[in-house]
Amino acid sequence: MIETLFDLFPALNSRANIIVMIGVGFGMMLFVYGAFDALTPSNPASRRYRRAGLGDRQNSFDAGLLYNPEVDPKGLMKALMPVDRNERSRLKRDLRNAGIVGQNAIAKYYLWRIGLAIALPMLAVLVIFLHRAGVWMPGPVAWAIDAMPRLVVLQIITALAGIGFFGPTIWLRNRVMAQKIEIEQSFPNALDLIQISVEAGLGFDAAMTRVANEMVHSAPALCREFRTVQLEISAGAEREKALMEMAQRTGVDEVSSFANVVLQSVRFGTSMSDALQIYAQEMRLSRELRAQEKANKLPVKMSAVMSALMLPAMILLIVGPVVIRWMNTFG
Repeated sequence: MIETLFDLFPALNSRANIIVMIGVGFGMMLFVYGAFDALTPSNPASRRYRRAGLGDRQNSFDAGLLYNPEVDPKGLMKALMPVDRNERSRLKRDLRNAGIVGQNAIAKYYLWRIGLAIALPMLAVLVIFLHRAGVWMPGPVAWAIDAMPRLVVLQIITALAGIGFFGPTIWLRNRVMAQKIEIEQSFPNALDLIQISVEAGLGFDAAMTRVANEMVHSAPALCREFRTVQLEISAGAEREKALMEMAQRTGVDEVSSFANVVLQSVRFGTSMSDALQIYAQEMRLSRELRAQEKANKLPVKMSAVMSALMLPAMILLIVGPVVIRWMNTFG
């Protein structure tokens, strides 16, 4: 296999010793960084959390509802993870909205990106090596490998490395958007349930907890946000801050308006049930207006497609007989 590698890239043959030395040096660097991180004392707060060993607390960490204190990356992780805390906070919020939670979510995300960026090109190189070594390959794969010039092979390997590194970012962005759409679709039902619970005599916090427990299967993203708000309030955070952070995390306009309505009702002492009922009516009216707006945009969007598909057929039907008659007359 190594000989096949030298045959594929002849420039490596004359520099094999240099490559081996670079590989050994890189391995020693990884060993030193690993030993340094192993000998570095861990965070005292993390040690106290681990010594506690409580099942409920561990479940809260696994669910992403509680976090260890933010610690800057050290050693090799400093080269893999962003050093800026604001950027890490934004990434943590996106991972949380995508359903990826845990105290090491950011590190695992970057390790996945780097691992895919290395694994995909190595897999392509392995397939080429196996084919050059005489291992049986399917006909189309073997023909494609034989027909590819060396430059095309390098381009494919580079493209696979880019796909492996930037693919998780695109997936994360799409996942966050899907979670946002899920919250938008499930929030009206959750608001109705909160309103019914408040009218039945429950407090606002108890109503949010009850709705979160009831919608854990139908709307897991919204359920996670409601539980996070209640845990933050139970831990001593202000309700205003917890609700506004929920609105900022989700990025949904309805959730932001809901937080403002609740805070104004609490601040001015008005009835929570009446405030939620009025907001529910306004939200239904707003959703209906948006649906009508999308319906009114359909003819404009369809006109280009209809013109592209129907206009050539209409021209052929109108001009075709004239052209045929002209050809028969002057032919």
